[in-house]
Amino acid sequence: MTPRFKRRTLIACASAACLFRLSAARAENAMAWEAWSDRFVGPEGRVVDTGQGDISHSEGQGYGLLLAQASGDRARFDAIEDWSARNLATRQDSLMAWRWEPDGRGVVDWRTATDGDLFRAWALLRAGRDSGWPGYLGTAEAIAHAVVDLCLTPDPRAPEEMLIKPSAEAYPDEERVLLNPSYIMPRALRELGQAFGLTQLVRAADHGDAVLRELASMPFLPDWILVTGAGFEVSNEHGLRWGYDALRIPLYLIWSGYPAHAAVASALRLLRSTPVEGHIATQTDATGRVISQSDQLGYRAIERLAECELIVPDPDAMNSQPYYPAVLHMLASVAFRESLCRSD
Repeated sequence: MTPRFKRRTLIACASAACLFRLSAARAENAMAWEAWSDRFVGPEGRVVDTGQGDISHSEGQGYGLLLAQASGDRARFDAIEDWSARNLATRQDSLMAWRWEPDGRGVVDWRTATDGDLFRAWALLRAGRDSGWPGYLGTAEAIAHAVVDLCLTPDPRAPEEMLIKPSAEAYPDEERVLLNPSYIMPRALRELGQAFGLTQLVRAADHGDAVLRELASMPFLPDWILVTGAGFEVSNEHGLRWGYDALRIPLYLIWSGYPAHAAVASALRLLRSTPVEGHIATQTDATGRVISQSDQLGYRAIERLAECELIVPDPDAMNSQPYYPAVLHMLASVAFRESLCRSD
């Protein structure tokens, strides 16, 4: 065998092995979606948070829509959007109420959660633009406009730049803004802004990226922080901790094409701050003390994603994990497939 022929053979074999691995991963992802949706999505399209008394919330509906679109499941996508429109998107604006409870209680909190509306709009955009499913772009555009009108506010340090409010009902003054850094999803903001000519969303994505880089220079990434004219301050209401919200920061950054972002490195350090092998830190206090840790595969998938390792959710894991780590597991899988981590 000549060296050239040997080299070509090795390349062909490597490519074949890569294709086989990707094909197997796609099959596993499809089975994981079936397992996740069978467990957490009712036949009527309600995404059920089993960790909070079987409630539903706008964030869960947005996540469910995104996962259904990414999985090519038009039937479940339609059902989730229909339930969301009939039960949560009943406000006078185009945004969703945050919390819905079963047993006849219905909506118990009419305030919005910006991340839920952002993911719903992004999923609807992807459905029309990428999947070719008609009838959704108008709703996506209306939500995007409502986010611009109701959920952005000037940064007190640079009033020409916009920060993402946690809710349409959050009324910051000119000197202090309550920020949840995990609501910054640059890719969703940028794609919605570009699709509908909303430069405010594109600038919010760019400024959000910059804010996350600033926060990465702190001892840890916080769930909540106050942005003031002088910089960052601790919120008396929320305190200062790394926790279940901030876990999503590296997920969204890698999904947005920033695997080398300083906040990803900061998050990876925090995830690994527990000494217990096979666990990751899900909460730490301001001193760095680990408050809670977990070996759930969904939380550990965030660590794997932060290292750009292949994420293939095990269908069996969807039946053994609570709602939140299970949905993070599924989202991390989609993020890996759509991110710069892919080398194929």
